[in-house]
Amino acid sequence: MGLETLWFLLIATLFTGFFFLEGFDYGVGILLPFVAREDEERRMVINTIGPFWDGNEVWLIAAGGSMFAAFPHWYATLFSGLYLALVLMLLALILRGVAFEFRSKDERPAWRAFWDWMIFFGSALPAFLWGVAISNLLRGLPIDGSMQYVGGFWNLLNLYAITAGLASLLIFGVHGALFLSIKTGEPIQKRAFQAAARLWPLAVVFGFFAIGLGYFVTDMYDRLGLNAAVIPLTAGAAMWAAGWFIRQKRGGWGFAMTGVCIVFSTLSIFMGLYPRLIVSTLDPAWSLTIHNAASSPYTLQIMSIVALVLVPVVIAYQAWSYSIFRARITRESSLEY
Repeated sequence: MGLETLWFLLIATLFTGFFFLEGFDYGVGILLPFVAREDEERRMVINTIGPFWDGNEVWLIAAGGSMFAAFPHWYATLFSGLYLALVLMLLALILRGVAFEFRSKDERPAWRAFWDWMIFFGSALPAFLWGVAISNLLRGLPIDGSMQYVGGFWNLLNLYAITAGLASLLIFGVHGALFLSIKTGEPIQKRAFQAAARLWPLAVVFGFFAIGLGYFVTDMYDRLGLNAAVIPLTAGAAMWAAGWFIRQKRGGWGFAMTGVCIVFSTLSIFMGLYPRLIVSTLDPAWSLTIHNAASSPYTLQIMSIVALVLVPVVIAYQAWSYSIFRARITRESSLEY
């Protein structure tokens, strides 16, 4: 296995961890105005992700940093071509982080309601835009022979991308609802199950619609082949199974199934891309790959040594953090936000 492939796998792993962890994080933010009916309940909901949300975003920072160092042409083309969409996502994430910090600074109901809705928008917009961005990598972008994006913002808003964006938004919503069901008690837990039950059918419909469209507008399934097709099929089966656990009020198992769906969906996307990084719709030969977009072998060697030391430390710290804050959030818990 070459170092280019190794770093592709590492970046895929980082994005997989990010979508799994930040997925329920986004989902809780999306559901905040709907599952909590008074300020104390809203603080309880926010406290379920309070110790985790900024740590979850470290996975994105690590993935972005790895892209920049290991595949600089991928990073440059992606961030210049999708500049407006990524700026919108960044502004939403900044607004979300500010909202977490600011809502507790004033006890006026209007002040806190405003920041609660900022948490909602700061969670919903990235959840949607991630589906749009990833699906466009699979579908392809107008990339020329100089690795330059020559399209516009509206190229990104095609039927496949919008469907995938809605699917990711809804799946993250279900994931977050089930996380709330295992982190809170009544009455929030009951409302979380109700939210999951309402969102799940829509998530399944848009998810399978995106899968069907992907068959016609991408070559992912041809590249996966029959043997690897078990990966996206497992994702779909897990999402379907989550519905049964939701009806049975078994939040832990339901959360595990939505997690499997997110993990295997992300793996399917990266497997469908490999060895490409961005598909060119102008000429397949102009696609960015792990070979023509990679840094020098020496750079990859140095990075591999650093990653070998630091990545286990980050994973161990985050595992410790989740272990420390594993208890349910109740009215008797410390209410910070």
